[in-house]
Amino acid sequence: PLDGRVEMDDAYLGGERTGGKRGRGSPGKMPIIAAVETTKDGKPVRLKIRRIQRFGKKEVKALAGKILKTSATVVTDGLACFRGIAEAGCTHAPVIVAKAANHSEKLPCFKWVNTTLSNIKCAILGTYRAVRKHAGRTLAEFEYRFNRRFDLTTIIPRLGWVSVRTQPMPYRLLKLAEDSA
Repeated sequence: PLDGRVEMDDAYLGGERTGGKRGRGSPGKMPIIAAVETTKDGKPVRLKIRRIQRFGKKEVKALAGKILKTSATVVTDGLACFRGIAEAGCTHAPVIVAKAANHSEKLPCFKWVNTTLSNIKCAILGTYRAVRKHAGRTLAEFEYRFNRRFDLTTIIPRLGWVSVRTQPMPYRLLKLAEDSA
């Protein structure tokens, strides 16, 4: 779990559809939450990025209980669903962002979470055509590489070690995991 100062933000994955609703709740978009643990001097340490069903307080509370330690101080943009962080036992430090003034992308307190979100969106758009089908695995891959970026020489041996010790799984179970992720 992440600890210390954590930047957390919401985002959507998915492309535009012609003739559909724009913004929150539009079809074809997948809600995700990204959380980046930072050091005292503001450098990113680790990342957790997860799909959720919708941006609701109950979903955020459950997610915070899984990915955050209760001693974490979480900085968010003040979206109503992030009130679930305090209910999960963490310290919540919302920075209310007015649309008329500055967007959260421009504030330095959200630098690393916005940087990682833009990096993953660009990586997905540059690599994959259909994001929805394998989004859970794509996000997990990005998180894995981000969290091990300090020791790049161990990524391939560690991946080999894990793959040799992982039990085979039939395709029908792999597909089931994608549908429920």
